[in-house]
Amino acid sequence: MPSDDLVLAFDTSAAHCAAALLSDTDILHCTVEPTAKGQAERLVPMLEDILSQHDKSWSDLTRIGVGIGPGNFTGIRISVSTARGLALGLGIPAIGVSSLDAIHAMHPQATAAVPAPRDMLYVQRPGETPDLCAVADVRDPVFAESQDSLIIAIARCAAAADATAFARPKPLYIKPADAAPSRDTAPVILP
Repeated sequence: MPSDDLVLAFDTSAAHCAAALLSDTDILHCTVEPTAKGQAERLVPMLEDILSQHDKSWSDLTRIGVGIGPGNFTGIRISVSTARGLALGLGIPAIGVSSLDAIHAMHPQATAAVPAPRDMLYVQRPGETPDLCAVADVRDPVFAESQDSLIIAIARCAAAADATAFARPKPLYIKPADAAPSRDTAPVILP
């Protein structure tokens, strides 16, 4: 068992693959790669590279931190499913952290905001639930200073969380998916 807590945090909720490796309170590594497509193929090799650069292995990890959104529907599902699979396989907790909570960790009294499509923002005011609002309706929104600062905040939040109080991470969806059910008639299933 490692002598210190080693947290690997990652996020694919936007057009990037972001990861941070945290040992106790020290950030060992932080990387953000612009990735408009191919996040599912890039994420695990990127995480393996980070661990190997620091002479660490999967078995050295004490917990996983994962960005749960809000953001891109498919991207969120990629990171959350990866975190759940790793946690199950490694026998360690996976802690889901929303981007809005990570922003609040940096700016506790702010109206945390994440860009959304169509001139909208995902916002969360202190003590309130997340919401989807028009940009014009949000006064003084506070965004993460950078993707680096956001993934580091996700890692720190995951490290500080009480792992016994958390269930498996699940995506944070503030609005329904843009996809619609097929209009085609369902096929007849033969006995």
